[in-house]
Amino acid sequence: MELEQRFTERRKEHLMALIDNIARGARIAAVPQHRFSLRTALAVWRSRRALARLDTHRLDDIKVSPRAAAQEVQKPIWDVPSTWRD
Repeated sequence: MELEQRFTERRKEHLMALIDNIARGARIAAVPQHRFSLRTALAVWRSRRALARLDTHRLDDIKVSPRAAAQEVQKPIWDVPSTWRD
């Protein structure tokens, strides 16, 4: 539950920073250089959301440390491996 709450808070921080940049008329540097489909974006979002819900025991089952899971969950949606891009 704590990972999911941290993910939500981090997501809000990203959105607020984006809104601030737009309000100031700044160019958004965080926009991805390579496009990917909405389907890919949704898959990334769903998989990271599912990862945030896993407890320590289940993370051990898939050989992922809680720290690595938290780092992955906090990544922005456009931060995906190049092999996921269309």
